[in-house]
Amino acid sequence: MRSNPEQQASKKSSGFLSNLLINVVIPAVILSKFSGEAQLGPVWGLIVALAFPVCFGIWDLKRAGKVNFFSVLGVISVLLTGGIALLKLDAEYIAIKEAAIPGAIGLAVLISQYTRYPLVKKFILNGDLLDTTKLYQALDQRANTALFEKKLAQSGYLVAASFFLSSALNYLLAKIILVSPPGTTAFNEELGKMTWLSYPVIVLPSMLVLFFAIWFMFSSISKLTGQDLESFMHQAE
Repeated sequence: MRSNPEQQASKKSSGFLSNLLINVVIPAVILSKFSGEAQLGPVWGLIVALAFPVCFGIWDLKRAGKVNFFSVLGVISVLLTGGIALLKLDAEYIAIKEAAIPGAIGLAVLISQYTRYPLVKKFILNGDLLDTTKLYQALDQRANTALFEKKLAQSGYLVAASFFLSSALNYLLAKIILVSPPGTTAFNEELGKMTWLSYPVIVLPSMLVLFFAIWFMFSSISKLTGQDLESFMHQAE
């Protein structure tokens, strides 16, 4: 039985809104509005705020029934932020952490370009989405496999660039906003502000680069095979 496209879109929309609410909105509100001494206080304000994305990440991993690299990385990132703040280490460590995680992913994508298993294939040529066997058969028929691999490599550099951009913007945002000592109400408020700004300042520009890489690859598939992209996509049941 095929699922209704409108139902699929509704599920994706609700999933995005849930992620945004639990990972951004609720933590930012708690950090910004409930970390004062008259409310939760800076320590409990931080713990309660970060508990939402951590618990959601663990629940999502359990629900999926398999280990998702990015979900695990998200949970670790939040725990590191909480640990640095609770130990009252210099905010510089948070800036470094914010830059290090996407930077390491970008470096891994870049290095994998020179191996037999480029990570860009995991990002773009997802076997759950595309019938890769059928795709390569169509490419072979038109003798375009080598050209396709070249396009895939180019898209890999774009994917790596999106993570490097995220790394640089993460560091700059943390350095500009986090100026108060950790363990204070002011620091929590700044962390809440950084959480609010992460989407328009960091996520959107990085996603634009990533989406361009995906568009570039998908348009190349159509051009090099002479077939619509939809013909290589698995049909949802």
